[in-house]
Amino acid sequence: MKLKSQKAIFKIPKDVVYLNTASFSPAFNAIEEAGIQAVLDKNRPDLITVDSFFKPINELRSLFAELIESDDMDRVVNIPSVSYGLANVANNVCLKSTDEILIIDEQFPSNYYIWKKLTDQYGARLKIIEPPKTKSNKGKKWNKILLDSINENTALVAMGHVHWSNGTLFDLKEIRRKTQEFNSLLIIDGSQSVGALPFSVKELAPDALIAAGYKWLFGPYGSAIAYYGPYFDNGNPIEENWINRVNSERFSELTTYQSEYKPKAQRYSVGESSSLIYNQMRVAALQQVIEWQPQRIQEYCRETTATFVNQMRALGCHIEQDDCRSHHMFGVGFPENFDIEKLKIKLEKEKVNVSFRGAFMRVSCHVFNTKEDFEVLLECVKYAMQ
Repeated sequence: MKLKSQKAIFKIPKDVVYLNTASFSPAFNAIEEAGIQAVLDKNRPDLITVDSFFKPINELRSLFAELIESDDMDRVVNIPSVSYGLANVANNVCLKSTDEILIIDEQFPSNYYIWKKLTDQYGARLKIIEPPKTKSNKGKKWNKILLDSINENTALVAMGHVHWSNGTLFDLKEIRRKTQEFNSLLIIDGSQSVGALPFSVKELAPDALIAAGYKWLFGPYGSAIAYYGPYFDNGNPIEENWINRVNSERFSELTTYQSEYKPKAQRYSVGESSSLIYNQMRVAALQQVIEWQPQRIQEYCRETTATFVNQMRALGCHIEQDDCRSHHMFGVGFPENFDIEKLKIKLEKEKVNVSFRGAFMRVSCHVFNTKEDFEVLLECVKYAMQ
C-alpha cells in the first residue's frame, strides 16, 4: 500500500516549506511525547531501575537491526556521532605504506579527516575518487570509476550509500563484490540514506555501517548508531566503560572488574549509552520509520517530486538521472550565470528551507512534504531566473 501524506503528525507551520531533512529532521508527535515523558521521568530518580539502563537501549538496537535487515542486534551499538563510530573503525585498522584508502570526492568532513589521519600515520595513500567531468550518465560513470579503482592495494573503501550533497546513488552491491575480491574493508556512512532508502546487511554485508541519528532516523542531535561486522569482533574500542563489559547488568558486582567485553560489536558502545531521555525518543522514531518502510518512503518522495524534477530540467537545471540518484535527497545544478543570491533571498522570504552544498542546491524531502511544497520552490527558482 502506498504511503499518504503524513503532514498531520508533524508541527511544521503551514507557511513553512521544509525541504531540509538532510540537515535536521523535524520531530513528529510520538517523538515529542516520548521526549516529554522522559524529561518528566527525570523528576523521579527513585523510580530508575536496572531495566531503565538496559531495556530502552536494547529495544533501540533491536529496532535498528530490523531496519537494516540484520538478525543480530549484538552487532548494533549506540554512539554519539558518526565521527565516534569511524574512530572505532580506524582504531582497528593497520596499513602498509603501499595500501590505499578510497573515498568519494567531497565527502562530508568527518569522512575525510579520519582517513587522512590514518593514511598519514602509516605513510599510506588516501585516494579520492572524483566524478567524471560530464553531466551525461554521471552517476553510472562515477560508479565505474570507483569500481575500477579498487585493486590489490585497496585496504579500505569508505563512502556513503548516496553522496551527501547531490544524492548520487552508489552501487554498493557491486562495490561490496569488488572489495571482497581484494579482501578490502567496506565502511558505509548511512547518515543520508538509512531510514529513507532500503539497506540490507544480509545483501550488502558491510564491515561497518554508521549513521547519524538526527536526520532520516528522526532522533535528537547528538545521537548516532553503528553496525560492526565480524572483522571488528575482537577489536579495541576507543574508550573503556562499565556498560560494555560482561555482567554490567549486575550493579552490586560492578567492582568485580571484568576483562571481557560483551559479545561482538557491543565493546564499541559509548559510555552512558543508556541515554535515558534520548533513547526513548529514538525508539519512538524508529518504530514509525519501520512502519512507514524505506521503500515506501522512496516511492512517496519520487511521486511527490516527479513534476518538479521534470520542470527544473526543462528550465535548464541539472538533476542526476532518476535511476542513478536517491529520491528523498538530490542536488540541483543551475545554468551558468544563474543568480544564486537572488534565489536565496527569495527562498528566505517565502520561508522555503533547502541547503546549498558545493555547486548544488540540495533538496531533501519526506512524507510530510507535498507537491504544493515543490510548486513554491519552483516559483522561487523561476523568480531568480528573471
